[in-house]
Amino acid sequence: MRKSFTPGQVWLDTDGKRIQAHGGSLIEVDGTFYWYGENKERSTPGSGIWHWGVRCYSSPDLYNWTDRGLIIPPDVDDPCSPLHPAMSLDRPHILRHRGSGRYVCWIKVMSPAGQRSSVLVADDILGPYEMVGRDLKPLGMNAGDFDLVVDPTDGKGYYYFERVHSELICADLTDDYTGVTGYYSTHFPLVQPPYVREAPAYFARDGRHYLVTSGTTGYYPNPSEVAVAPGYHGPWTVLNDPHPDDSSRSSYQSQVSSVFRHPHKQDLYIALADRWLPRYTASSEAAIAMHAERFAPFGGHHDGPWSELTEIDTSIADYVWLPFRFDGERALLDWHDEWRVEDYA
Repeated sequence: MRKSFTPGQVWLDTDGKRIQAHGGSLIEVDGTFYWYGENKERSTPGSGIWHWGVRCYSSPDLYNWTDRGLIIPPDVDDPCSPLHPAMSLDRPHILRHRGSGRYVCWIKVMSPAGQRSSVLVADDILGPYEMVGRDLKPLGMNAGDFDLVVDPTDGKGYYYFERVHSELICADLTDDYTGVTGYYSTHFPLVQPPYVREAPAYFARDGRHYLVTSGTTGYYPNPSEVAVAPGYHGPWTVLNDPHPDDSSRSSYQSQVSSVFRHPHKQDLYIALADRWLPRYTASSEAAIAMHAERFAPFGGHHDGPWSELTEIDTSIADYVWLPFRFDGERALLDWHDEWRVEDYA
């Protein structure tokens, strides 16, 4: 039995297998924690398999996780399906509609036609999930990394997503969370990767709205940013890199996927992050330079094959979960070799 978090170390489930819930999020349902995300167990080099569905785990304490199986299995029979293993399914996010009680899951897929969104619904957190929206272009835009948010007061939903290689969008969700209304705002416009912000992770604290974002360097780590705003639609003010002790400027060799506010603690916010490339320990400089050259604007974009800096093997990706420390408005993530929920009031 585990009794603490050990960031960056191999994390096994209660059956002794690597946990496969990448780009993941947490949700509490009736006193049980559920951790879900991309199943990368078959995503070995040369396999052609990006994912093997969305896997979910349950836990009473956030330390020890029981495999509950594939809540969204891959569609191996339809190569055009957003759920086909060769499609680049990323970052599932699930909301619970407090009126209907249904669970609404959005996924991002990098398909040959561009980056698209699909929406699935279920009556139980563990499924089965039915697809109700496929290959969507929200607001007519290619939609990349994203987060979903529900206002705790009125239940209104918001969808933060990267308009691919351009800017970040905040779009109002429809009442049933399965679409967008058409009302939206734009933020952080930047000219190209690696500077464009992706992987938005939202949380709220003391009446302020926060977004943690990453630069765009693929699976290579880069410096995160924290921004704060008075409302869901901004305006956003960039505060800081939340990893103050990281001299490599690589967000402790990780990328934040979501932020979980512990429902039974006064002020415990946990950043869930993936260490996608545990064997790659270089600083972020080379990856940033490589992507800056590849995506150079005004005719400099290179579409052909390129040489990676290391072997990409996401089947052995690890996790870096850390608690936020707050200094005024600033949200900071100090490194801990080991830490415990019980140390927080």
